[in-house]
Amino acid sequence: MSRLIIRHETRYTYEREVEFGPHALLLRPRGGHALRVVTGALTFSPRGETRWRYDAYGNCVCELKPLEPAAELLVISDLEIERFPAPLETREVDDPHTATPIVYPPADRAVLTPYLEPLTEDPEGALLRWLHGHAPGVGEPALDYVLRLNRTIHQGFDYQARYEEGVQSPDKTLALGRGTCRDFAWLMVESLRRLGFAARFVSGYLHSPGLEDVRGAGATHAWCEVFLPAFGWMEFDPTNGLAEAAALIPVAVSRTPAEAAPISGTLSGDPGASQMTVSVDVRLAPPIAAAA
Repeated sequence: MSRLIIRHETRYTYEREVEFGPHALLLRPRGGHALRVVTGALTFSPRGETRWRYDAYGNCVCELKPLEPAAELLVISDLEIERFPAPLETREVDDPHTATPIVYPPADRAVLTPYLEPLTEDPEGALLRWLHGHAPGVGEPALDYVLRLNRTIHQGFDYQARYEEGVQSPDKTLALGRGTCRDFAWLMVESLRRLGFAARFVSGYLHSPGLEDVRGAGATHAWCEVFLPAFGWMEFDPTNGLAEAAALIPVAVSRTPAEAAPISGTLSGDPGASQMTVSVDVRLAPPIAAAA
């Protein structure tokens, strides 16, 4: 078990004062058997009102309504969490549902349907052609194939940080041969959906000490979850070639990248020039002193 301190600071600055509408904050990690939130605090300016709820995905959402006009919106999330190791399952599973082409039992499929349908267009067939060259072999274990696709994206594309909002379409990522973590995650999600896998987009943080050539640290991170029979939802990070890694700290899951944005909201008025800066710091918490 590792105990981590996370500070996530987001600052929006505008040339002129604006009125802020409601904002949705996806900043509190998803708790479970592999992660526990010990403490959490939100600081924001201007002053506002908050309300907490769970969305349809089970994500923990803070609804923030700033109460004053301002030329700056500042949101700081301070967290202390416990992260438990989540090593990749490597056991042999004697279950035909775990081989490709993947077939979900009816009960699972009823729940997974929203994650099976691709949501992006492939007008020139570029994604299908690329997938044809990386298709699963007949009877190839599904876990083996997803691991192979994860490595293929990691090794075959150049990482390039991009600070503007939004995600590249998979065909654009293929054409450019480069992208950022959210682009690679979305490419993997939409590729797997076209092959009959249930896949969803994940946003969160990356704790990278000890990992060589890590990409995506120092900011929010994105990766992919895939549902495999007998295993359940499993995490794959094509940006770094990681699978079921304790370095990944999930905050939100969704069908689309836009739904997993850490902060989203509206404003009214003419802001003029604007700028957004984000900083994320994830570090080990100091050791807890033993009782005398």
